Amino acid sequence: MNSSSIETLVGIVASIGTAMSMVPQLTKLIKEKEAENISMNMLLVLFLGVGCWIVYGVLKKDWIIIISNTFSLVINVLLTVLAIKYKKK
Repeated sequence: MNSSSIETLVGIVASIGTAMSMVPQLTKLIKEKEAENISMNMLLVLFLGVGCWIVYGVLKKDWIIIISNTFSLVINVLLTVLAIKYKKK
């Protein structure tokens, strides 16, 4: 395995881990239907970061970055929609 292959493998593993990081929170929110402990400010900052990563991936033509961060964006949009739905007024 050459250094380029190792670099790609590390990038894929890191991207999968990062992209999956909010899945447990989303699962918990779906099960409990309670969102009082979810910070909307954190989600806004996360949207900004993930959006920048997607743009960066497009500029670099790096599909690993584009796909993993697009997946993260979808998970975080779902999390935000459900958090708004389940937050007590």
